[in-house]
Amino acid sequence: MDHTLALPLLVGLVALALAFDFLNGLHDAANAIATVVATRLLSPVVAVLFAAGGNFVAYWFVGLHVAETVGKGIVSADAITPSVVFGALVGAMFWNVLTWIKGIPSSSSHALIGGLLGAGIMHGGFGVVESSGTTKTVVAIFLSPLIGFAIAMVLMLVTSWLFKGTSPRGSTTIFKTLHLFSAAAYSISHGGNDAQKTMGIIAVLLYSTGHLQGGFHVPEWVVLACYTAIALGTLSGGWKIIKTMGSKLTKLNHHSGFCASSAGSIVVFGASALGIPVSTTHAITGSVVGTGAARRASAVRWSVASRVIVAWFITIPASAAVGALFYLITRLF
Repeated sequence: MDHTLALPLLVGLVALALAFDFLNGLHDAANAIATVVATRLLSPVVAVLFAAGGNFVAYWFVGLHVAETVGKGIVSADAITPSVVFGALVGAMFWNVLTWIKGIPSSSSHALIGGLLGAGIMHGGFGVVESSGTTKTVVAIFLSPLIGFAIAMVLMLVTSWLFKGTSPRGSTTIFKTLHLFSAAAYSISHGGNDAQKTMGIIAVLLYSTGHLQGGFHVPEWVVLACYTAIALGTLSGGWKIIKTMGSKLTKLNHHSGFCASSAGSIVVFGASALGIPVSTTHAITGSVVGTGAARRASAVRWSVASRVIVAWFITIPASAAVGALFYLITRLF
């Protein structure tokens, strides 16, 4: 490939990838701040500044295992072409915008994975799919909300027992502080996992076009650019989804908000350490529902939860179809 001729295309695709990262932050802002906004611990403006800061701070706390999985563990790195990357990004962005308009907290992560699979398979057939990375990602779709649900329930029960002798005013003060720290932890875990998906896409694009020297790795400038883009996207907010996450699923207070944020951050930090591109949306939704179920089953609005779950199941197939379609469109030129 003539790198000089490829450079304008490369720059355009990197810009598109960063636009997806920005949209990811916009779409998933609700994940990090829904509990603090719903409980009025922070105002919406302060909350998005808080979450955006947490997204960027992840640079110093989280490794790059997820970026490596996305870059070479979903579709073979040797099968990645600019057309595949374009199809993957457009497929993911289409689904993100659609669910954002509808106020549905779907997964940006799995939209990107779906787009990558659809475009990759259309380019090279099913043989290009890396089964290990794809399998653990798909398994995480089902396990992450369940694990978040279980951890949140346990945290609700344990903390209720630990503070049963504390006055209502005293427990509120304690949980306000704990809630703030848990929300910060979740913001960091969200940035650390989600920004890395875009890092993996950009890195494999550079690798496949011969612009990455010395084997597959994630350059420092890519890491910084992706953390900046997702933080800026989070600053833009995602108010429709915040309403769904913060109030429609179940009623939150500082106690349940702390338990939900803590459970979600445990799930996402654990997934990042294992190199799994988990859905931060799935993790926090399962955790929020878990806090409601810990009080009583009727505290959860199951009709809203079921609508969210349906979106989870169709995210990868829908974004894969769009990714495949846009890959085919590029072949016309």
